[in-house]
Amino acid sequence: MTIVVLIVALLTTVYALTLASLAPLDLLTGAVLGGLLLWLSRSVVLPAARPDGPTVLRRAVAFVPFALAVAGEIIVGTWRVARVVLGLRPLTAPGIVKVPIGERSATGVVATGLVESLSPGSVLIDIDREERVLLFHFIDAADPDAERTRMQRFYERYQRHVFP
Repeated sequence: MTIVVLIVALLTTVYALTLASLAPLDLLTGAVLGGLLLWLSRSVVLPAARPDGPTVLRRAVAFVPFALAVAGEIIVGTWRVARVVLGLRPLTAPGIVKVPIGERSATGVVATGLVESLSPGSVLIDIDREERVLLFHFIDAADPDAERTRMQRFYERYQRHVFP
């Protein structure tokens, strides 16, 4: 219940900031629209709790190192792409790499795709649910096993505690 109130409060805040108004009627409208939006998207936003999954408080605490690690991935990816674009490093082996979904939940799969696509040099192409793999295009896919290992290490160390 606490998470529902928090989400509605955040959505109301976004609505109020968009309108640049703190008028009571605007806040009430934002709360109603936020509640309606949450109710319509409840199966995605509020998935069924996994018994072994992290609690909301633990996720909130683990989000800080996760966000910092994502920022680090973006910086490293930007540097790699900049070197290729500036001609400091040749573009030798772009390609597609299959990354196993493993124990990721549906939310974890989406988070992995988003995090990896935020970092320049890689983008999620498809999710093959039958084969249980994510297909990524990398600017440098010379060592697909190294990319899979890096992504699994990131998942285990940072993402799993926030988006299992």
